[in-house]
Amino acid sequence: MRIHHLDCGPMRPPGGALMDGVSTGLFGRLTCHCLAIETDHDGVVLVDTGLGLRDMVRPWPRLPALNAGVLRFRFDPDRTALRHLKRLGISPHDVRHIVMTHLDFDHAGGLVDFPHARVHLMEAEAKAARERRTVLDRLRYRPAQWGDTSRWHTYSERAGGRWFGFDAVVQLDNLPPEILLVPLPGHTPGHAGVAIEGPRGWVLHAADTYFNRAEVHGSASAKAPPAGALAYERMMAWNPALARANQARVRELVASREAPMAVFCTHDPVEYVAMTVWSARSAKQVEGERAA
Repeated sequence: MRIHHLDCGPMRPPGGALMDGVSTGLFGRLTCHCLAIETDHDGVVLVDTGLGLRDMVRPWPRLPALNAGVLRFRFDPDRTALRHLKRLGISPHDVRHIVMTHLDFDHAGGLVDFPHARVHLMEAEAKAARERRTVLDRLRYRPAQWGDTSRWHTYSERAGGRWFGFDAVVQLDNLPPEILLVPLPGHTPGHAGVAIEGPRGWVLHAADTYFNRAEVHGSASAKAPPAGALAYERMMAWNPALARANQARVRELVASREAPMAVFCTHDPVEYVAMTVWSARSAKQVEGERAA
Protein backbone atom coordinates (compact mmCIF):
# COMPACT_ATOMS: atom_id res chain seq x y z
CA MET A 1 0.00 0.00 0.00
CA ARG A 2 1.27 3.47 -0.89
CA ILE A 3 -0.33 6.77 0.15
CA HIS A 4 -0.06 9.89 -2.03
CA HIS A 5 -0.99 13.30 -0.60
CA LEU A 6 -2.76 15.64 -3.02
CA ASP A 7 -3.80 19.29 -2.68
CA CYS A 8 -6.97 19.42 -4.76
CA GLY A 9 -8.19 22.94 -4.10
CA PRO A 10 -5.53 25.37 -2.87
CA MET A 11 -6.91 28.59 -1.40
CA ARG A 12 -5.51 32.08 -0.80
CA PRO A 13 -7.91 33.68 1.70
CA PRO A 14 -7.37 37.25 2.91
CA GLY A 15 -5.98 37.55 6.41
CA GLY A 16 -2.51 36.07 6.08
CA ALA A 17 -1.44 34.50 9.37
CA LEU A 18 -4.96 34.97 10.75
CA MET A 19 -5.94 32.12 8.43
CA ASP A 20 -2.95 29.78 8.50
CA GLY A 21 -0.76 30.93 11.38
CA VAL A 22 2.39 31.32 9.26
CA SER A 23 1.91 33.63 6.26
CA THR A 24 3.56 37.06 6.38
CA GLY A 25 1.57 38.75 3.60
CA LEU A 26 -2.02 39.86 3.17
CA PHE A 27 -3.20 36.43 2.03
CA GLY A 28 -2.99 33.09 3.76
CA ARG A 29 -2.65 29.61 2.35
CA LEU A 30 -5.07 26.75 2.89
CA THR A 31 -5.08 23.32 1.30
CA CYS A 32 -7.68 20.75 0.34
CA HIS A 33 -5.75 17.70 1.49
CA CYS A 34 -6.91 14.55 -0.30
CA LEU A 35 -5.33 11.11 -0.52
CA ALA A 36 -4.75 8.58 -3.28
CA ILE A 37 -4.06 5.11 -1.88
CA GLU A 38 -2.53 2.48 -4.13
CA THR A 39 -3.67 -0.86 -2.74
CA ASP A 40 -2.37 -4.33 -3.57
CA HIS A 41 -5.68 -5.78 -4.76
CA ASP A 42 -8.37 -3.09 -5.00
CA GLY A 43 -6.90 -0.55 -7.39
CA VAL A 44 -6.69 3.06 -6.24
CA VAL A 45 -8.78 4.45 -3.39
CA LEU A 46 -9.32 8.21 -3.08
CA VAL A 47 -10.05 9.90 0.22
CA ASP A 48 -12.08 12.97 -0.75
CA THR A 49 -11.71 14.58 -4.18
CA GLY A 50 -11.37 18.32 -3.58
CA LEU A 51 -12.57 20.56 -6.39
CA GLY A 52 -13.24 18.79 -9.67
CA LEU A 53 -12.28 19.66 -13.21
CA ARG A 54 -15.63 21.31 -13.93
CA ASP A 55 -15.36 23.36 -10.72
CA MET A 56 -11.98 24.66 -11.84
CA VAL A 57 -13.00 25.48 -15.40
CA ARG A 58 -16.45 26.94 -14.71
CA PRO A 59 -16.94 27.44 -10.95
CA TRP A 60 -20.21 29.38 -11.12
CA PRO A 61 -22.88 28.39 -10.17
CA ARG A 62 -21.39 25.04 -9.11
CA LEU A 63 -19.74 26.61 -6.05
CA PRO A 64 -21.33 28.86 -3.41
CA ALA A 65 -20.25 32.42 -4.18
CA LEU A 66 -20.08 33.44 -0.50
CA ASN A 67 -17.70 30.68 0.55
CA ALA A 68 -15.60 30.77 -2.59
CA GLY A 69 -15.27 34.54 -2.28
CA VAL A 70 -13.98 34.24 1.29
CA LEU A 71 -11.60 31.36 0.53
CA ARG A 72 -10.28 32.58 -2.86
CA PHE A 73 -9.67 29.24 -4.53
CA ARG A 74 -6.90 28.93 -7.06
CA PHE A 75 -8.91 27.73 -10.05
CA ASP A 76 -6.26 25.62 -11.74
CA PRO A 77 -7.34 22.41 -13.55
CA ASP A 78 -3.87 20.94 -12.93
CA ARG A 79 -4.67 20.91 -9.20
CA THR A 80 -7.59 18.48 -9.55
CA ALA A 81 -7.32 14.88 -8.38
CA LEU A 82 -7.75 13.79 -11.99
CA ARG A 83 -4.63 15.67 -13.13
CA HIS A 84 -2.63 14.78 -10.01
CA LEU A 85 -3.21 11.08 -10.71
CA LYS A 86 -2.18 11.39 -14.34
CA ARG A 87 1.12 12.97 -13.25
CA LEU A 88 1.63 9.98 -10.94
CA GLY A 89 1.06 7.63 -13.88
CA ILE A 90 -2.30 6.45 -12.50
CA SER A 91 -5.25 6.06 -14.84
CA PRO A 92 -8.60 7.49 -13.65
CA HIS A 93 -10.09 4.08 -14.49
CA ASP A 94 -7.92 2.58 -11.74
CA VAL A 95 -9.89 4.56 -9.13
CA ARG A 96 -12.41 1.97 -7.96
CA HIS A 97 -13.42 3.49 -4.64
CA ILE A 98 -13.78 6.97 -3.14
CA VAL A 99 -14.08 7.32 0.63
CA MET A 100 -15.71 10.61 1.60
CA THR A 101 -15.10 12.33 4.92
CA HIS A 102 -18.17 14.45 4.10
CA LEU A 103 -19.83 16.07 1.10
CA ASP A 104 -18.93 19.74 1.46
CA PHE A 105 -18.35 21.40 -1.92
CA ASP A 106 -14.58 21.65 -1.41
CA HIS A 107 -14.34 17.91 -0.70
CA ALA A 108 -16.80 16.41 -3.19
CA GLY A 109 -16.23 18.42 -6.37
CA GLY A 110 -14.24 15.69 -8.11
CA LEU A 111 -16.82 12.92 -7.66
CA VAL A 112 -18.14 13.48 -11.15
CA ASP A 113 -14.59 13.06 -12.54
CA PHE A 114 -14.59 9.39 -11.48
CA PRO A 115 -18.03 8.17 -12.59
CA HIS A 116 -17.26 4.45 -12.21
CA ALA A 117 -15.91 4.58 -8.66
CA ARG A 118 -17.97 3.37 -5.73
CA VAL A 119 -18.48 6.14 -3.15
CA HIS A 120 -18.34 5.25 0.56
CA LEU A 121 -19.79 7.64 3.15
CA MET A 122 -21.79 7.78 6.36
CA GLU A 123 -25.54 7.33 6.10
CA ALA A 124 -26.21 10.53 8.06
CA GLU A 125 -24.12 12.54 5.58
CA ALA A 126 -25.94 11.18 2.54
CA LYS A 127 -29.29 11.99 4.14
CA ALA A 128 -28.33 15.55 5.06
CA ALA A 129 -26.89 16.21 1.61
CA ARG A 130 -29.96 14.93 -0.21
CA GLU A 131 -32.41 16.88 1.97
CA ARG A 132 -30.48 20.21 2.10
CA ARG A 133 -32.89 21.56 4.69
CA THR A 134 -31.10 24.69 5.90
CA VAL A 135 -29.42 27.68 4.29
CA LEU A 136 -26.06 26.31 5.42
CA ASP A 137 -26.88 22.93 3.87
CA ARG A 138 -27.72 24.56 0.56
CA LEU A 139 -24.40 26.40 0.61
CA ARG A 140 -22.25 23.40 1.45
CA TYR A 141 -23.96 20.58 -0.48
CA ARG A 142 -23.86 21.03 -4.27
CA PRO A 143 -25.71 18.24 -6.16
CA ALA A 144 -24.14 19.27 -9.48
CA GLN A 145 -20.83 17.87 -8.19
CA TRP A 146 -22.01 14.37 -7.33
CA GLY A 147 -22.83 12.59 -10.57
CA ASP A 148 -24.79 9.34 -10.19
CA THR A 149 -25.73 8.98 -6.52
CA SER A 150 -26.85 5.37 -7.01
CA ARG A 151 -23.18 4.45 -6.56
CA TRP A 152 -23.20 5.84 -3.01
CA HIS A 153 -22.66 3.09 -0.45
CA THR A 154 -23.63 4.30 3.01
CA TYR A 155 -22.81 3.10 6.52
CA SER A 156 -24.61 3.41 9.83
CA GLU A 157 -22.79 4.16 13.07
CA ARG A 158 -24.81 1.32 14.60
CA ALA A 159 -22.80 -1.20 12.58
CA GLY A 160 -19.37 -0.03 13.69
CA GLY A 161 -16.79 -1.32 16.17
CA ARG A 162 -14.03 0.13 18.34
CA TRP A 163 -10.68 1.56 17.24
CA PHE A 164 -8.24 3.23 19.66
CA GLY A 165 -11.10 4.27 21.94
CA PHE A 166 -13.43 5.45 19.18
CA ASP A 167 -16.83 3.80 18.85
CA ALA A 168 -18.81 2.98 15.71
CA VAL A 169 -15.72 2.79 13.50
CA VAL A 170 -16.73 1.26 10.17
CA GLN A 171 -15.01 -1.42 8.13
CA LEU A 172 -15.69 -0.61 4.46
CA ASP A 173 -17.19 -3.16 2.09
CA ASN A 174 -14.85 -4.54 -0.61
CA LEU A 175 -11.94 -2.52 0.72
CA PRO A 176 -8.87 -3.63 2.66
CA PRO A 177 -9.28 -3.82 6.47
CA GLU A 178 -6.52 -1.22 6.72
CA ILE A 179 -8.95 1.54 5.62
CA LEU A 180 -11.63 2.59 8.15
CA LEU A 181 -14.29 5.30 8.50
CA VAL A 182 -14.15 6.95 11.94
CA PRO A 183 -17.38 8.90 12.66
CA LEU A 184 -16.61 12.43 13.90
CA PRO A 185 -19.91 14.32 13.45
CA GLY A 186 -20.27 17.96 14.28
CA HIS A 187 -18.87 19.80 11.29
CA THR A 188 -21.62 18.04 9.33
CA PRO A 189 -24.10 15.35 10.46
CA GLY A 190 -22.14 12.52 8.89
CA HIS A 191 -18.63 13.94 9.06
CA ALA A 192 -15.96 11.24 9.50
CA GLY A 193 -12.25 10.76 9.59
CA VAL A 194 -10.48 8.09 7.56
CA ALA A 195 -7.90 5.87 9.24
CA ILE A 196 -5.33 4.05 7.12
CA GLU A 197 -2.77 1.54 8.29
CA GLY A 198 0.15 2.18 5.99
CA PRO A 199 3.70 0.84 5.77
CA ARG A 200 4.75 2.82 8.86
CA GLY A 201 1.65 2.45 11.03
CA TRP A 202 -1.69 4.20 11.29
CA VAL A 203 -2.52 7.65 9.97
CA LEU A 204 -5.80 9.49 10.55
CA HIS A 205 -7.16 11.97 8.06
CA ALA A 206 -9.35 13.96 10.46
CA ALA A 207 -10.82 16.10 7.66
CA ASP A 208 -12.57 19.20 9.09
CA THR A 209 -12.57 18.06 12.71
CA TYR A 210 -10.12 20.93 13.06
CA PHE A 211 -8.74 23.52 10.64
CA ASN A 212 -5.33 24.32 12.12
CA ARG A 213 -2.71 22.12 13.81
CA ALA A 214 -2.61 24.32 16.93
CA GLU A 215 -6.12 23.13 17.80
CA VAL A 216 -5.03 19.55 18.48
CA HIS A 217 -1.23 19.38 18.32
CA GLY A 218 -0.39 22.44 20.44
CA SER A 219 0.39 22.44 24.15
CA ALA A 220 -1.28 24.75 26.66
CA SER A 221 1.60 27.21 26.25
CA ALA A 222 1.67 27.01 22.46
CA LYS A 223 0.58 29.73 20.08
CA ALA A 224 -3.21 30.09 19.82
CA PRO A 225 -4.96 28.85 16.66
CA PRO A 226 -5.39 31.58 14.03
CA ALA A 227 -8.55 33.59 14.60
CA GLY A 228 -9.67 33.64 10.97
CA ALA A 229 -9.53 29.87 10.58
CA LEU A 230 -11.46 29.45 13.85
CA ALA A 231 -14.13 31.89 12.69
CA TYR A 232 -14.69 30.05 9.41
CA GLU A 233 -14.65 26.69 11.20
CA ARG A 234 -17.37 27.85 13.59
CA MET A 235 -19.42 29.40 10.81
CA MET A 236 -19.52 26.08 8.96
CA ALA A 237 -20.22 23.83 11.97
CA TRP A 238 -23.56 22.01 11.81
CA ASN A 239 -23.44 21.27 15.57
CA PRO A 240 -20.72 23.37 17.24
CA ALA A 241 -20.90 21.59 20.62
CA LEU A 242 -20.57 18.16 19.02
CA ALA A 243 -17.78 19.43 16.78
CA ARG A 244 -15.84 20.66 19.83
CA ALA A 245 -16.39 17.36 21.64
CA ASN A 246 -15.03 15.31 18.74
CA GLN A 247 -12.13 17.70 18.30
CA ALA A 248 -11.28 17.08 21.96
CA ARG A 249 -11.34 13.33 21.32
CA VAL A 250 -8.89 13.75 18.45
CA ARG A 251 -6.70 15.93 20.68
CA GLU A 252 -6.63 13.12 23.25
CA LEU A 253 -5.71 10.63 20.54
CA VAL A 254 -2.80 12.82 19.44
CA ALA A 255 -1.55 13.07 23.04
CA SER A 256 -1.92 9.36 23.78
CA ARG A 257 1.24 7.29 23.92
CA GLU A 258 -0.82 4.14 23.45
CA ALA A 259 -1.96 5.20 19.98
CA PRO A 260 1.05 6.59 18.11
CA MET A 261 -0.07 7.76 14.70
CA ALA A 262 0.10 10.70 12.32
CA VAL A 263 -3.03 12.85 12.53
CA PHE A 264 -3.77 15.63 10.04
CA CYS A 265 -6.68 17.70 8.78
CA THR A 266 -7.78 18.97 5.37
CA HIS A 267 -6.90 22.65 5.36
CA ASP A 268 -3.62 23.12 7.26
CA PRO A 269 -0.80 23.82 4.76
CA VAL A 270 1.99 23.00 7.22
CA GLU A 271 0.51 19.58 7.92
CA TYR A 272 0.11 18.98 4.20
CA VAL A 273 3.79 19.61 3.50
CA ALA A 274 4.87 17.55 6.52
CA MET A 275 2.73 14.57 5.55
CA THR A 276 3.85 14.72 1.91
CA VAL A 277 7.50 14.58 2.95
CA TRP A 278 6.90 11.91 5.62
CA SER A 279 4.97 9.69 3.22
CA ALA A 280 7.63 9.96 0.51
CA ARG A 281 10.38 9.06 2.97
CA SER A 282 8.35 6.14 4.31
CA ALA A 283 7.85 4.79 0.78
CA LYS A 284 11.61 4.98 0.10
CA GLN A 285 12.38 3.20 3.36
CA VAL A 286 9.95 0.39 2.54
CA GLU A 287 11.41 0.03 -0.97
CA GLY A 288 14.91 -0.08 0.50
CA GLU A 289 13.92 -2.77 2.99
CA ARG A 290 12.36 -4.87 0.25
CA ALA A 291 15.46 -4.51 -1.94
CA ALA A 292 17.65 -5.60 0.97
